[in-house]
Order: sequence, then C-alpha cells, then structure tokens
Amino acid sequence: MSKKLTTSQRRAARVRRSLKKVANGRPRLSVHRSNANIYVQVIDDVAGKTLAAASTLDKEFSGAGGNTAAAEAVGKMIAERATKAGVTDVVFDRGQFLYHGRVKALAEAAREGGLKF
Repeated sequence: MSKKLTTSQRRAARVRRSLKKVANGRPRLSVHRSNANIYVQVIDDVAGKTLAAASTLDKEFSGAGGNTAAAEAVGKMIAERATKAGVTDVVFDRGQFLYHGRVKALAEAAREGGLKF
C-alpha cells in the first residue's frame, strides 16, 4: 500500500495546519488566490457571518486581477470595509497559500490600511 499523499490530501493538510494557528476569538481575514483573481473576507467564526469582503471582481476595482498591484488594491479595500464594519483587529488566514507574492502584498496593504494582525 502506497503512503504517498495525493495533491488534495496535501492541500487539506496545509489548510488544517494554518487554521490551527488562527483559532481564537478574533475575526479571521481569509484569503483565496486564483490565477486570475484574489478574494478576501473578514469572517466572524463565532457568529458564522462574513463581516466584510473584497475582491478583484468588485465594481470599484479596475485593471487586471492577477498581479501584486491588484492584491495591494484589494488589501486597501478590505481595510476600509473592515474598519467601516467596526473591525480593526483580525487574524490572518492564508489558507493553503504561501505567504509570498500576492498574498504578502495583500497583507501588507491591509496593515497599512489600518488592520492589525
């Protein structure tokens, strides 16, 4: 019997590993990255509600969605929307994605916009 893990099993392990680090009472800033777009949400896990969301598919966003400049713009948008919703302190949840490139650019822009994590 082979002990080699499939791609989906390795991805699920990365998600579990990263979620162990963010399980506390603060809202979670969850990031999803695809080749063409980047999506981010501020989620209250206790109430099970999304407090704020932003992506490169929003009407306010213009330009290409798959580069670091787009990620920075989305990071600023989520910081504005989260502070408008009354959230300033969050936990960063990168999910299965490495903290590098577009994910890092989004996080730094959100920090500059006023979110603390």
